[in-house]
Amino acid sequence: MLNQAVKDELRAIVGEGRYFDNPKDLLLYSYDAFMVPGLPEAALLPVSTEEVSRIMKVAFREKVPVTARGAGTNLAGGSVPTRGGIALVFTKMNQIIEISKENRIAVLQPGVINMEFQQELTKQGLYYPPDPGSMAVSTMGGNVAENAGGMRAVKYGVTRDYLLGLEVVLASGEILRTGGKALKNVTGYNLTQLFCGSEGTLGLITEITVKLIPLPETKRTLQAAYKNLDDAGKTVSKVFEIGILPVALEIMDKVSINMVEDFMQLGLPREAEALLLIEVDGPEAAVAVQSERLTVLCRDMGAHEIKVARTLAENDEIWKARRSVYGAGARLKPTAIAEDCTVPLANLVAMFQAVVKIAEKYQLPIPVVAHAGDGNLHPMILTDSSNPEEMKRVAQAMDEISVKAVELGGTLTGEHGIGIAKREMMPFELGEAAMEITRNIKKVFDPFNIMNPDKVVRIV
Repeated sequence: MLNQAVKDELRAIVGEGRYFDNPKDLLLYSYDAFMVPGLPEAALLPVSTEEVSRIMKVAFREKVPVTARGAGTNLAGGSVPTRGGIALVFTKMNQIIEISKENRIAVLQPGVINMEFQQELTKQGLYYPPDPGSMAVSTMGGNVAENAGGMRAVKYGVTRDYLLGLEVVLASGEILRTGGKALKNVTGYNLTQLFCGSEGTLGLITEITVKLIPLPETKRTLQAAYKNLDDAGKTVSKVFEIGILPVALEIMDKVSINMVEDFMQLGLPREAEALLLIEVDGPEAAVAVQSERLTVLCRDMGAHEIKVARTLAENDEIWKARRSVYGAGARLKPTAIAEDCTVPLANLVAMFQAVVKIAEKYQLPIPVVAHAGDGNLHPMILTDSSNPEEMKRVAQAMDEISVKAVELGGTLTGEHGIGIAKREMMPFELGEAAMEITRNIKKVFDPFNIMNPDKVVRIV
């Protein structure tokens, strides 16, 4: 699809050192964490909006597919170039342009790493809460494209809740600015939010403006072990009923607990059917009172072992178990597929129980962790992608998990996105009227279907 003349034209835009078309080099850009390959014909690493615009003008003229990539941590196949073409890699657009304490905003390029951004803010007493599990490596552009969440979403919300404005390069190469630095803005249609979560199918994000909040004074985490999963699930609702809004509220099931303990030897209670992790933050006096009330609540709700962090170091030690789940799973099988669905809080335990039945039905190990405070579950299917028969069962299990979530009043994805993985399931949740509107929006922004084709919605 890319002839030599077009390749030469693209190489001239970015220079020899940021253009690759050797198949061995291109392998680096052919996968994401979903592990479905798609080899691009060329990979380009732009350093400016102007370069991105020039690249898109060539792609638009030649009708060449373009797939945006950051760190490639996507869990639904969203950053895989399924139709070849150009992999546009934003890792070199990694500058924090502005941090304004006075205006409580920051402006940054899409290749900035989430954790590095947060570390820089901490130095200035500022806070950007969205914390996807991949925050140590994932880019802010990818976070916006996927509307990333994380464990702190219970109290603070997700990426879209902090997004004020974007600079976007459209399929035609035209540069569009949406929103701005004002904290309140209701002028016209909210195009900023339309691009947030669009997975690179409508345009390429080249600059991001986010709002910031003051850094909380302190935080404290409680770990409660339960011999009954239902008791842990009921505790989740009770936390809110007693008037506490936690930063994070997580559940690990028995399989996850023992899997992590085998890996990390943290002293986790192996006999527990569920481990509940609750974090609160704010002024020291308020945090102390809240942690005491949560301790009493968990004990009253059936927790047989409770551990409360007294220092930030102990806080981090408690969270080490939750953050080690995927690493622990990856030790057991060659392939670990991180599923993602969300249900109303009242149906959280029912969804846990449904996953157990699905795991038994398809004879697959499926440990489950959940952002319990917002009903977002992450069943992890441990498998071997080189085993075709097993992968058929995996596909069936994934579909059943998605269907069950929707039947329980939930949604296909809470934070990982649709990508390739859940594209065919979209009509089941949205219905045909919404799907037709989705296809029409895609066609308005991308008439030649060159922007990350095959993701979210199929355009024939």
